[in-house]
Amino acid sequence: MRHVISAVVINEPGVLANVAGMFAARGFNIDSLVVGRTENPDLSRMTIVVNADDNTVEQVRKQLGKLVPVASLHDFQGTAYVESDLMLLNVTAPPERRGEIISLVQVFEGKITDVSPGTIMIEMTGSEEKLERFVELMRPFGIEELARTGVIAMSRGTQPSRGKSTHTKQTRERRLDAPAAVALPPS
Repeated sequence: MRHVISAVVINEPGVLANVAGMFAARGFNIDSLVVGRTENPDLSRMTIVVNADDNTVEQVRKQLGKLVPVASLHDFQGTAYVESDLMLLNVTAPPERRGEIISLVQVFEGKITDVSPGTIMIEMTGSEEKLERFVELMRPFGIEELARTGVIAMSRGTQPSRGKSTHTKQTRERRLDAPAAVALPPS
């Protein structure tokens, strides 16, 4: 089953490696991992997409919650949320087929970001499924290059806690002489 997990982490070197290492050490494949700034410059939001059963994801959530730099953790399973992915796609576009490509871009609410004599670059955002459908429609034209950011997600509106969120109130002191943090919690 597909799970989208959001972790708000303290902005410090090595956090991404710690989280990715925790998944790798337990044999989990990460479908998507995105890290970006939040409204607080001391925190970053990681959005992790994994395909695993509920018990496995529960173990992952507990292990992530034990990592020192994790400030809060939320599994969106069973809640209303919005997710989006950004894609840039360079497609072969001879002049006689450009109209067809542009029409498909408009139907999928994309944007033409660059045009050259032989290609069109398209920018599109939306769910993974929407982007995958669009890529399949573009394959016959010839995909020259494709880049995607990965999924980002946030809860819709205000929702009551459903037992899937872990918040850590502990604040970490950031000092140059502080001892190194443990990379992985004990198994």
